[in-house]
Amino acid sequence: MRLSYKRIGNYIQLVDERNVDLKVTTLLGLSISKQFIPSVANIVGTNMRNYKIIRKNQFACSIMQVRRDGKMPVALLEEIDEAMISQAYPVFEIINTNELLPQYLMMWFTREEFDRQATFHAVGGVRGSLEWDDFLDFELPIPSIEKQHEIVNEYNTVTNRIKLNEQLNQKLEETAQALYKHWFVDFEFPDEDGKPFKSSGGEMVYNEELDKEIPEGWEMKSLSEISKITMGQSPSGDSYNDSGIGTPLINGPVEFGDYFTVKTKWTTSPKKYCKNGDLILCVRGSTVGRYVISDGKYSIGRGVCAINSLYQNFTEFLIKVNLSEILKYVTGSTFPNLDRKTIENYRILVGSDDILNYFENTIKPLTDLAKEQATMNIYLTELKEVLLSMMSKVEEQVEFSKY
Repeated sequence: MRLSYKRIGNYIQLVDERNVDLKVTTLLGLSISKQFIPSVANIVGTNMRNYKIIRKNQFACSIMQVRRDGKMPVALLEEIDEAMISQAYPVFEIINTNELLPQYLMMWFTREEFDRQATFHAVGGVRGSLEWDDFLDFELPIPSIEKQHEIVNEYNTVTNRIKLNEQLNQKLEETAQALYKHWFVDFEFPDEDGKPFKSSGGEMVYNEELDKEIPEGWEMKSLSEISKITMGQSPSGDSYNDSGIGTPLINGPVEFGDYFTVKTKWTTSPKKYCKNGDLILCVRGSTVGRYVISDGKYSIGRGVCAINSLYQNFTEFLIKVNLSEILKYVTGSTFPNLDRKTIENYRILVGSDDILNYFENTIKPLTDLAKEQATMNIYLTELKEVLLSMMSKVEEQVEFSKY
């Protein structure tokens, strides 16, 4: 029942305001994830008077390459009052916000179903652009303005909590890395009296390999001496599928530094596995160097390796802090690769077992809390998708309630 579905073109209008007086200086780009981002365009020598101005509660979108990307990039400006954006992007606004809320419309644009519709209607060769008039003919359910406020508030409650958890995890990560550096780079770990080791006159000895003094009893080891490193391997045969049948396969972390993995594909013929808590490091391709912490047992493909250690938190932060140094050993410009030998033989400074155990116990509350927040965000993200899916049904309920 689609009695209340309305044409988008009846509620929006194009805006073409140019930055002719150069008063607007903030330049934004538009990402495929439907967000405004700081522009990375080279604007040296560019006439900024031709750039469009976008104001708060206005939208910008890209109708080019929709079929190629499988998405229509569109974003609502909310964080700042004004900015400028490339003249290639259509800018539009809602005609009457007493009939349709900008935030409600943006929720509709966020739905996967909207992107599928945009992709289906995209034309224009291989890349596939979407005609503006076709976009205007798209429809959406528009309940009462009161109901729209209710839906938006519910959605914002969930998304704001996700953002809060992400911010908290960022602080926890920064704190944990600072603690690692304080102990294992600055050598200010607690001595027997609980005082900073190096500052309190702890015994230091010269290490020829590092060409500097290190705490007495510490030594250089290869990563493989303190960790079990499992290099991923492609499943046997042509067994990749997206049906959810078999074993979930990880072949390259999607997000950088997440606490949990993203299940990308499934395989019915796995060869190598990771365990819950393993650090999954991407070793091949454009995502080399990205990492996640596994939340379960998965098949791992050639694009990643799994690192498991008796001192897992120490090893995890060792790799995070020294990642830029490790990536210096990547070979191949067209297809970057970090091979097994390089990873296994990477040299690290290791403290005594007592210090490593103390660090594990000290850092555990931070990492446990971070994993708890990450778990919560998994469920909140699922709830967010449920709220978006319900948008297509809200008006049906309203219509049926009349009878």
